[in-house]
Amino acid sequence: MPPTETRIKEPEITTELIRSHGLTDEEYARILKVLGRVPSFTELGIFSVMWSEHCSYKNSILEIKKLPRSGGRLLVGAGEENAGLVDIGDGLAVAFKIESHNHPSAVEPVQGAATGVGGIHRDIFTMGARPLASLNSLRFGSLENKRTQFLLEGVVKGISMYGNSFGVPTVAGEVYFDPCYQGNPLVNAMSVGVVETGKTASATAKGIGNPVLIVGSATGRDGIHGATFASEEISEASEAKRPSVQVGDPFTEKLLLEATLEAIESGFVVGIQDMGAAGISCSTSEMSAKGEVGMKIDLDLVPARETGMTAYELMLSESQERMLIVAEKGQEKQVQAIFEKWDLHAVVIGEVTDTGRVEIYRHGEKKADIPSFELVLGGGAPVYERERIKPAYLDQVQTADLSAYKIKDLKKEILQLLSSPNIASKKWIYDQYDSMVRTNSITGAGKTDSALIRIKGTRKALAMKTDCNGRYVYLNPRKGGQIAVAEAARNVVCSGAEPLAITNCLNFGNPYKPEIYWQFAEALGGMGDACRIFDTPVTGGNVSFYNESPDSSVFPTPTIGMLGLIQDVEKTPPIPSAPTKEDVTIYLTGKTGDSIGGSEYLSWIHGKTLGDAPEVNLHGELRLHQLILNGNKAGLIDSCHDLSDGGFCVAAIEFFLFRQNNKTGISFNLPESGTLEGALFNEDQGRVLIGVKAGYEPQFEELAKQHTIPLQKIGKTTLSGTLYLDKVGMLDEQEIAGIFENTIEGYYNR
Repeated sequence: MPPTETRIKEPEITTELIRSHGLTDEEYARILKVLGRVPSFTELGIFSVMWSEHCSYKNSILEIKKLPRSGGRLLVGAGEENAGLVDIGDGLAVAFKIESHNHPSAVEPVQGAATGVGGIHRDIFTMGARPLASLNSLRFGSLENKRTQFLLEGVVKGISMYGNSFGVPTVAGEVYFDPCYQGNPLVNAMSVGVVETGKTASATAKGIGNPVLIVGSATGRDGIHGATFASEEISEASEAKRPSVQVGDPFTEKLLLEATLEAIESGFVVGIQDMGAAGISCSTSEMSAKGEVGMKIDLDLVPARETGMTAYELMLSESQERMLIVAEKGQEKQVQAIFEKWDLHAVVIGEVTDTGRVEIYRHGEKKADIPSFELVLGGGAPVYERERIKPAYLDQVQTADLSAYKIKDLKKEILQLLSSPNIASKKWIYDQYDSMVRTNSITGAGKTDSALIRIKGTRKALAMKTDCNGRYVYLNPRKGGQIAVAEAARNVVCSGAEPLAITNCLNFGNPYKPEIYWQFAEALGGMGDACRIFDTPVTGGNVSFYNESPDSSVFPTPTIGMLGLIQDVEKTPPIPSAPTKEDVTIYLTGKTGDSIGGSEYLSWIHGKTLGDAPEVNLHGELRLHQLILNGNKAGLIDSCHDLSDGGFCVAAIEFFLFRQNNKTGISFNLPESGTLEGALFNEDQGRVLIGVKAGYEPQFEELAKQHTIPLQKIGKTTLSGTLYLDKVGMLDEQEIAGIFENTIEGYYNR
């Protein structure tokens, strides 16, 4: 034992200590059965993090398994590796995934968000893929609240600080505000990367006697029990858990990226896994279990940046920018040389064994000896089917009489709706992100309905989008889950891309509450409905339960990350989200209902979250995909923009504001609906504004007829430079643009 180290007596295992580790009596009894004895303090900590919801998915896996996890272009599905993998042809594949960093961001927004970005990128490059793009999905409380302003500013700073320094563009995202997120913001980060098929790496330990290396940064005390912190509700005591928030270093991660890809390319890496949640505990046990082997680890060899760290602390630390590698025996020096060239630690800390057990040593003492299979999802980790009860509030909100919520001052209410932070431009946010670094981004923010990234050396482009309206899921979990997938797919299609697959981040409240679990199961059922019809299998993602503050739980928010593909941008170019020229005929697809249930109009203007979620026809959505993609292939379509929050009114204004020539004007009729409120503010799905090139209207109308898509000729571009809405009149561009573009920044200038 080094002279600077002192032996620390481990605490006695008591009922109170077991409770503080988030373990139930049933789970502790299971630990006793697995070990055949009382666990050591280190073992208790390992079981605690590995059996937390964040790592084990113990309360969610039975429902997740009902999602479609095969089909389409899928190469690697949910739970098989660090990220999902989709074939895009010509020997290339895309790795992509989304995860949450909600709880850390609630108490330390800058580092919470930053390390969320860093962690999701590591999942991608441990697959052997180079990250090309980053996305996010954010939820906050009311922007009137100073705490919300602090959280938003910190989260955006964390995302921009890490992403901009790491050198991967942040190309798309979404931001919603609602009082339900006041005490518990949601911060979901997504990464997308490309790799040659056949050159991917696996998170599997193989080869008895192969050396195990820890590479990257040194290990500190930050992030200890981060996984269990993410598996409990936010409370006033959460501020005391700042040590559970990791600290990120994007410059080290950039070095780690290059070193990791070079090491994988060398052929000497047998298996590799990111050290994210639960740190060494997770990577050793999951890689061993997957390879049906064991590991013997000497913690004295782990590079530590703090003195006196115990086995417990070293095993549970979630210090960032670290990987665990299994290398070919005899080739470890070559692997070490690669990492040392990039000024990174690369230290052999153990070896692969045939015991099937994770054996941990510190100062010559065995601190843990656990069968790896018993620790992991799909192995011995507990699996629960929770009680579910349909929430009583649903009958009340879905049958609420909305007839009293009428327009009183039409133009005033339109301008007021534009000032909703959910509707207004997020320019103040995305201008802080570098969206063009590496020069792969095809269009800037707002130019297409989803982000588009070119794949250099090919004619291919990837489309990507995050989507979910939590209000819809709250009002009708099944339908809301369907809409989350449908809108993400529609956004990708409106950009000219074919939807391929999804990743998801499932943000819900406490699963031990039957009403919450019912929401969860129903929302996943709706997601599965849509994915099966669109043939967009689920490649993986993340479950984030316990998103509750002392006041309430958040809206159920199953965020969807959708990936799409344009095979040849020369044959089928991306579709702009607004008109490019004059004399374009504008069509509205689908039918417009008269309900304002679940709408932004009802929420922002009248302060009510009532009614049923908007209508959605999944088979109709699929036919709409075919209409747009075939219309673009035939060269008929000038522009395309989907209707979502704010309904036709907001989509029409955006179609005008996003136009490519400020001399272009647009004159709109109103959609056919039973009420003026419905015509302007109804949010029924499957509706898109499509600008058709002059002279091609007959061909487009015939194509729509073939796909049985209802059409209404809704408008025309002109040379007036103005926006006219029937029943509303002229809208002043300077006025609407000022409200739309400056609302969010305005909260910080008051």
